Amino acid sequence: MSSSDIFIGEIIGTAVLILLGAGVVAAVVLKRSKAQGAGWVAIAFGWGFAVMTAVYIAGPMSGAHINPAVTLGIAITSGEWGNVPIYFAGQLIGAMLGAFLAWLTYYGHFKAHLVDPEVVPPPLEEGLVDERSAPNAGPVLGVFSTGPEIRVYWQNLLTEIIATVVLVLAVLTMGLNDSGKGLGTLGGLIVAFVVVSIGFSLGGPTGYAINPARDLGPRIVHALVPMPNKGGSDWGYAWVPVVGPLIGAAIAAGIYNIAFA
Repeated sequence: MSSSDIFIGEIIGTAVLILLGAGVVAAVVLKRSKAQGAGWVAIAFGWGFAVMTAVYIAGPMSGAHINPAVTLGIAITSGEWGNVPIYFAGQLIGAMLGAFLAWLTYYGHFKAHLVDPEVVPPPLEEGLVDERSAPNAGPVLGVFSTGPEIRVYWQNLLTEIIATVVLVLAVLTMGLNDSGKGLGTLGGLIVAFVVVSIGFSLGGPTGYAINPARDLGPRIVHALVPMPNKGGSDWGYAWVPVVGPLIGAAIAAGIYNIAFA
């Protein structure tokens, strides 16, 4: 894989991941959406299918890491670090692009939601980020990025670490292609179901970012795009879904090197 293939592949793959992932959250949360109220099961499966679709699209070009935590885990276990900055850059740009496309897709719904008197003024509807524990979060921030239901930073960080250990360990043991540099065809399906499982079992406390780009890129887009009454982007919490998954990836790689390599 060339550097340009990796960069373009990660932009496309991560954009698809976020478009479909943020899209299912928007569909469930925003008023006047046909899927409004479909619930957590729809969101968990929506994100799982988003992972699967992104992996199958980007796999031939970049190996479809689509997640800096996965990139870090593979780099630690393989010892190959040369392309890590390219992966990271492509993933962040792709995440921002996907979030922007999701915003465009639901533009009218965001506007309708945020001018609805039942949503604003306070009490604001939480939009999957509990504003009682995240007072700086806007009512639709949960479409773009994650937030805790109970804001205890060490617990929130630990939750993201544990969930990402599960994800990256699954990628390293079951998901890689023959070259060991990316996800394979069967691996994409396996990892998609692992993401669904994480959503069901470990997603309740923080919304399971398990991917720094998935949270940071859309949070930046939330801060930039014009939406009436959108509220804040909760930057005080933004470090948790970035640092936690990276620590989790390093731990998973260490476990893999000790137990499986």
